[in-house]
Amino acid sequence: MKTRGIDQDRVGHDDVRNFYDHEYYASPYDRHPLAWHMRSIANRLGDLENRQVLDIACGTGQWLGELARRGAKPSGIDISSRAVELCRDRLPAGDIREGVAEALPFADGTFDLVTCLGSLEHFLDQPAALREMRRVAKPDAQFLILVPNSGFLTRRLGLYRGTGQVAIRETVRSLEDWRRMLEGAGLEVRARWRDLHPLSKAWILQAAPGAWPLRALQALLLAVWPIGWQYQVYFLCRRSRALREAMPSSATEEMSG
Repeated sequence: MKTRGIDQDRVGHDDVRNFYDHEYYASPYDRHPLAWHMRSIANRLGDLENRQVLDIACGTGQWLGELARRGAKPSGIDISSRAVELCRDRLPAGDIREGVAEALPFADGTFDLVTCLGSLEHFLDQPAALREMRRVAKPDAQFLILVPNSGFLTRRLGLYRGTGQVAIRETVRSLEDWRRMLEGAGLEVRARWRDLHPLSKAWILQAAPGAWPLRALQALLLAVWPIGWQYQVYFLCRRSRALREAMPSSATEEMSG
């Protein structure tokens, strides 16, 4: 498939970088405060004081900034130099790097929490990115990954065709397929949560006024639809039990100390 002159079957990291630098982040960004729902999700992650946190595809750092506000020590990575620049401005004390998710420039066993929100579906090698997340995480780390759901009812009815990032790359899978991919990378799913960020005035009013009633209805329905009909779903994971048990005790003690 070709979009905007790009053959998506042959897209490379340079193509992705150019898209985000010159299109996605070309205009002013983060015009609205962090959605209430994302603050609610942060509450579910427990005490983050002095925890080492990595956000992959951190963008301008809005989510990472919320984690830092809760006491976390923030690190981030993004393929876009423009996003990295904006994120560093927001979090001058953070360790924010430019790079790709498939080759993270961080040491093994560094982080207590690894997050990747609404980005895994855009990566060129998703299993490799997941293995890298596992590599840089401590044995008892949490992973929070937000992905799109091919079972989204509005999509199945033909009323939704993807985000603006579909222009470069966007892979949408069923929740079961995502689960299998996570487990194949050595992660164990502990919980799944709805993404209710559309349940906000800011999201409803993003479209033309004629679309406001329909968007408001969809936002309300997301709160009651079963998880299999959701637009996006959070997967809360840990390293699989088999991998944790296979690690030498000395390494576990060193990484968790």
